[in-house]
Amino acid sequence: MRTRALPPSLALLFLSAGLADAQLRSVEVRSPRPFGVFLGDLVEAQVDILADPGFSLQRASLPQPGPVTYWLDLRTIALDETASGAVRRVRLRLTYQAFYAALDARTLEVPGFAVTLASPSAGGVSTATVQVPGWSLGVSPLREVQPQRREDPAEYLRPDGRGERIASRPLFAGAAGLGALAIVAALATAHDRAWGPFRRRRGRPFAAALRALRRQRAPDPDQAYRGALLALHRGLDQADGRRVLAEDLGAFLDRHAAFREQAAGLRRFFEASRLAFFGGRIAEARATWPRAEAEAVLTRLAAAERRA
Repeated sequence: MRTRALPPSLALLFLSAGLADAQLRSVEVRSPRPFGVFLGDLVEAQVDILADPGFSLQRASLPQPGPVTYWLDLRTIALDETASGAVRRVRLRLTYQAFYAALDARTLEVPGFAVTLASPSAGGVSTATVQVPGWSLGVSPLREVQPQRREDPAEYLRPDGRGERIASRPLFAGAAGLGALAIVAALATAHDRAWGPFRRRRGRPFAAALRALRRQRAPDPDQAYRGALLALHRGLDQADGRRVLAEDLGAFLDRHAAFREQAAGLRRFFEASRLAFFGGRIAEARATWPRAEAEAVLTRLAAAERRA
């Protein structure tokens, strides 16, 4: 077993005895500050195991995070293995948390633990158990056991600390800028979708026709159906700037290519309009092209109008 001296700044060094010859070299346990630990503090520890090449630590043998004793918990454990020349280094980084409510400064013992190293070979697997020794930890109380007597109990409490003043002007300026951008975005969206004050703006005849259709509350189904047909007629006329009849549909679609995908629905619309207004067969028109389809065609025309 080989040992080497460490400077006092490394705080603690323990070397285990009885390591297997030609397998394990040494075990070192270090803690950067094994003293002055208060209730709830995190304590770091580092374990270095030196072994012959080919040995690696069995992860299943590592201690599991959780309670170690009634006053100590293991929070995390990290493993790092490196090979340097004829030595294999296994390094464990452990984080403990102390829960000992000390009434005076005292030294407590952190329990050790065992891990297993293994080296596979042609003849089988060689294993070695490494006993990581325990180490001492100095805990300190949070308050005096018998503080100086004071007349006013409030004097036992420390005064409130003064917090740094936060400059609020940049925050208000940023909030105002973001609010202005939000208003601009909302107005742009309302203008694009013809919402609110932009509902009557020009250039969206099919959107206006769709709103007019949805506002209809005629008790007579035939009257409501004729209103739906008229709304679509007015939308076509306003979009083209002239009267659009069934014979003009091809020319209308040539002038307004954005609506060509709705050609089939518009042809059925004109057929239903002819039956309702010129043939007097409104019931037949409603059966072949119902009001719901009129609203669907107007919705698609309004969407195409918005995209265009």
